[in-house]
Amino acid sequence: MLFGDLDKNINFIEESFGARIKLDNGRLRIKADENLLPMISHLFDVLFEIIESKNTLSIEDVRYAVDMEKKNNSDKIKDALNDVVVTTYQGKPIRPKTIGQKKYVDMIRNNGVVFGIGPAGTGKTYLAMAMAIEAFKNKEVNRIILTRPAVEAGESLGFLPGDLQEKIDPYLRPLYDALYEIMGPETYLKLMERGQIEVAPLAYMRGRTLDNSFIILDEAQNTTAEQMKMFLTRMGYGSKAIITGDITQLDLPRGKKSGLVTIRKILKGIEGIKFIELDSSDVVRHPLVQRIIEAYDKYDQEMKEKHELRNKDKENKE
Repeated sequence: MLFGDLDKNINFIEESFGARIKLDNGRLRIKADENLLPMISHLFDVLFEIIESKNTLSIEDVRYAVDMEKKNNSDKIKDALNDVVVTTYQGKPIRPKTIGQKKYVDMIRNNGVVFGIGPAGTGKTYLAMAMAIEAFKNKEVNRIILTRPAVEAGESLGFLPGDLQEKIDPYLRPLYDALYEIMGPETYLKLMERGQIEVAPLAYMRGRTLDNSFIILDEAQNTTAEQMKMFLTRMGYGSKAIITGDITQLDLPRGKKSGLVTIRKILKGIEGIKFIELDSSDVVRHPLVQRIIEAYDKYDQEMKEKHELRNKDKENKE
């Protein structure tokens, strides 16, 4: 497990630290820069803890452990891996995969409203769904309500086939898929028929009061300020709301401000409401996704600096 198929785990560690690692009579022998030896030694302690917790070790686990070790933060990985949020109908445990995800899960447990903001692949929606299902199983809530704004991402609803519900379903498909995967087809369909699970566009929330519900608003970057206020004021007694979104992927018409961007300024510091920002280190998809996100962040920062410099030059000329 430690070495991986064709030694790919060990090869990655060697490349990351410029080290040579081999197995010698049941012992790992490490040849590396003297200053790096304590770090590499500690990394192996962390990797063995991951194997003990998961009974497996993927190359993604190794990449993340190496990244956190270089940031002197790897000791917290075991806490995340030991936190099983919920078990799927097939017996697969769903747990945080990164330190940021662990913090996100803890915030959801301890607060009434949590905003999970971050790029694609950081598990914002999936972990929120897992927490909702666990709360429902524990009878902490009576209903799970999942909603998204039906904003057209470069395509027109009018050209989609079918009636209104069939036109809207593609926007909600990721939410259906996650429910299906965690709960299984039979439980999922039974609870949908009873109305204990509801998946609907955000516009359908207007005028309602949602008591004893676990409510998830996904793709919240595509809400307007008015829609965000409408959603947050739907909460009734015994309810919890999780709002997820990626402020770098706005599909709103030009000139419209995102409700997710403005809400941070409005609700900052209010007790029971927490914001967490996940970043590229929390991405649990293909490693190229992390690199793409980092490249976009770098580009955005460069454009921001150029814009500020142009404004400064303009002011100096004036």
